[in-house]
Amino acid sequence: MKKQFAILLFALLALGLCVPPVFAQASGSVKGACKDAEGAPIVDGVVVWSNMDNGQKYTLKTNKKGEYFSLGLTPGKYLVTLYKNADDQKANKELDHMKGFQVQLDENTLDFDVKKETEDALKGKGISVDQAKQMQEQQAKQQKETSTVKSLNEKLTAAKTAADAGDFDTAIAALTEANQMDATRDLIWFKLGDYYRMSAPKQTDAAEKQKRLESAIDSYNKAIQIKQAAPPDKDPAQAAKTLAAYYNNLAEAYSKAGKIDDSVKTYAQAAQVDPSSAAQVYFNTGAVLTNAGRADDAIAAFDKCIAADPNKAEAYYQKGVNMLGKATLQGDKMIAIPGTAEAFQKYLELVPTGGHSEEAKAMLASIGASVETSFGTKKKPVKK
Repeated sequence: MKKQFAILLFALLALGLCVPPVFAQASGSVKGACKDAEGAPIVDGVVVWSNMDNGQKYTLKTNKKGEYFSLGLTPGKYLVTLYKNADDQKANKELDHMKGFQVQLDENTLDFDVKKETEDALKGKGISVDQAKQMQEQQAKQQKETSTVKSLNEKLTAAKTAADAGDFDTAIAALTEANQMDATRDLIWFKLGDYYRMSAPKQTDAAEKQKRLESAIDSYNKAIQIKQAAPPDKDPAQAAKTLAAYYNNLAEAYSKAGKIDDSVKTYAQAAQVDPSSAAQVYFNTGAVLTNAGRADDAIAAFDKCIAADPNKAEAYYQKGVNMLGKATLQGDKMIAIPGTAEAFQKYLELVPTGGHSEEAKAMLASIGASVETSFGTKKKPVKK
């Protein structure tokens, strides 16, 4: 009986030796340390191990030292992806990755050092760390500029839409918000000045009207200061036209605010900045002086306008109006100063059916002058 038991025990032992090692280790462990672009540990980072053979994924988190660890990964090739945090993982914004990492039985180590990886990559391209930092800062600056310009353009569009509908208060509010976002844009200040100036005549309260004109003046001056301080423009001629437009509208705001001398001075600056706009600028100056009752100064301004553009018909007419205002009466006859009739005649020569043609003819008749549409042309000698 004992012999049989011994034989049975031996058989069982032999059988045990033939059983496959089903309890042997069939997985590996992974660990590593993660550092960011500054060389600091990535705390609460996410490291995703994706098995490239069966698609199985293991999502691991880093501790306060930037380290991670896990048991039980099936051996095979893995795509390992590092994320700064869970939000970046959801947005698929990775910091780094390793493709084809072989997980074997026992312990496997994979560290991520974003700073070192970046430096190694730059060295391969012949770029220093400082140069890369400058490039990165420049790129970030450009991205910020693009975003800012987009937002400012949206404000400009909203303001224009409101102003076109006559809602200047909404337009002013939109550009005030734009200046709070970025107060260094001359165009924003210029358009804000326009909307303050254009809203002034709508005000029934005289104090509010004056206040808006003063706000327009301040806005235009700010636009001019920024434009003048800006780096040289790629198109100097266009830059000059833009600055002249700023001066022109500032001059108009001055005139509506009753600051005639400031207006005249500012118009002169516009003409100096952009000589190509001189004719219109001097015409505007003459109009302001006419409205202020300063006939002599107005006549001089219209003469400058004519010198800049001899074909500007309206300048001749307005000059004639101011000259006619200096006429005297001798009995019941009006005696005009020299050049009055010629001014109206030149207007009629340039635009025989212009908007003021009938008035010009009536004024010529009032001083006993005839209509001569050939004024300024050389008359042919009479044949004998």
